[in-house]
Amino acid sequence: MDLGLADRTIVVTGGSSGVGLATVRALLDEGANVATCGRDADRLARTAARLGAGRDRLFTTPCDVRDAAAVDGFVRAAAERFGAVDGLVNNAGQSRMKGLDDATAEDWRDELELKFAGVLNPLRAARPHLAASDAASVVNINAVLAKQPETRLITTSAARAGVLNLSKSLSAELAGEGIRVNSVCLGLIDTGQWSRRHAAAGSGMPYEDWQAELAADRGVALGRLGTADEVAYAVVALLSPRASYITGTSVDVCGGVNRSIL
Repeated sequence: MDLGLADRTIVVTGGSSGVGLATVRALLDEGANVATCGRDADRLARTAARLGAGRDRLFTTPCDVRDAAAVDGFVRAAAERFGAVDGLVNNAGQSRMKGLDDATAEDWRDELELKFAGVLNPLRAARPHLAASDAASVVNINAVLAKQPETRLITTSAARAGVLNLSKSLSAELAGEGIRVNSVCLGLIDTGQWSRRHAAAGSGMPYEDWQAELAADRGVALGRLGTADEVAYAVVALLSPRASYITGTSVDVCGGVNRSIL
């Protein structure tokens, strides 16, 4: 199926690894122009070199999404390079393994700042360009923690819930400008952190068995961790003009984890 993304321009934050990189690769495969950023300039350069084919349709620059001026410059440069911005994927972020007794006031402030700035700064910069597109779409990468909080990730869970709420509000606020806003909520996705934890544990158990045990412990119905590519497919589908009547919703890519009461 032709997703209608050829020659469209999509901005992806945090595109140097994991889900962001998988999304960049999938968009390039669809023929889209992609602008992506990351905080680590060297890693971003290595990523661009690895992508190889399609690099004429790829624009990269170092940028911290918490820096509004830097984000504005990045988006402006992307629009000048490709002539438009049709989509935005807000992917930059991380998890903070802290419980109530461990989380400091700085942890709470930093986590909330990162999660909200990671959506609002790119959106503010891209909004005029998106409003000029005939197929504007924003996808906020979130986590099932937004609906199924974990006490060991208390700051991240709270921030994720706030961003899910924000995304719903944005979908209503921006609908009149023709901008769709949706969320993709992740479960356990194997982007390298889990294989590193497996190695650090030194259990001697094969990674596939260790992964299955982890999935069972976390209540993953499919019995395994997901992949970044599996997330990217959902993101790209929501960016597609074929999803033109989908806004204000969230898609869970989590293997069937369901502890939510709603």
